[in-house]
Amino acid sequence: MELLEAGIATEVIALFLGHETPKTTHLYMEASLTMKKQALEKISPPKSKRSSFQPDEAVLRFLENL
Repeated sequence: MELLEAGIATEVIALFLGHETPKTTHLYMEASLTMKKQALEKISPPKSKRSSFQPDEAVLRFLENL
C-alpha cells in the first residue's frame, strides 16, 4: 500500500512482487483511509437537493386497492 500511495503504478508493483499480472496484485490491495480521504476531497457534493417522492392521490388509491 505504501508503494501505491507513493504513486507507483500497479503494474510496477506487480512486477516487483513477482505476480504474473496486475490483476493478481489487485486482489491484495485495499485502499487505506488516507487514500479514501484523498479521493473524497477530489469530489464535490451534488448541487441539487434530494427530495422525497410524494405520491399523488391516484397512486395512493391504486396502492390501497391492491
